[in-house]
Amino acid sequence: MVNYIWGGMFVIGIVFGMINGTMDQVNEALFVSAKEAVTLCLGLMSILVFWLGLMKIAEESGLLDKLSTLFKPFMRWLFPEVPPNHPAMGYILSNMMANTFGLGNAATPLGIKAMEQLKKLNGGKATVSRSMVTFLAINTSSVTLIPTTVIAIRMNYDAHSPTDIVFPTIIATAISAIGGIAIDRYFYYRRKRNGRE
Repeated sequence: MVNYIWGGMFVIGIVFGMINGTMDQVNEALFVSAKEAVTLCLGLMSILVFWLGLMKIAEESGLLDKLSTLFKPFMRWLFPEVPPNHPAMGYILSNMMANTFGLGNAATPLGIKAMEQLKKLNGGKATVSRSMVTFLAINTSSVTLIPTTVIAIRMNYDAHSPTDIVFPTIIATAISAIGGIAIDRYFYYRRKRNGRE
């Protein structure tokens, strides 16, 4: 679906440029944007490799297992239908850790794998389970301690202090995470009260 949206935007932009006689500006924007995209990707790559390396070290050293043990009671409260040793729980925790360290690109495949496992737990039904809804709410509004990607972008564009975004990000994402969990719990308990769970 996303491919169709991007394709449609591309075609609309070219047609609009042809109608307005601004094709030279469209061509210039295409080439300038392509160059900036490559530069940005190369800049982001070094930051992501660094943090993914740290995550791998944390995994190999057992730190992620210790964090999993620490968060297990909270995870059991959030996802009571998911068995503690089910692969879905591992993917959910890994996704949350990646999001916490601002590794959105690394978190995405983990989130997809978590959803696949949650769908299997749901019997492969077309409708979403409560755990899937909860995971989506948390994944969308997760706490970020180090916004790695944003810092990398700010560094690429020569921001005076690229890391001054850290504290506001922690506050904003903490509020969004608390809000997301609160709304999820509210609707869950409301459905339960009405006998629909």
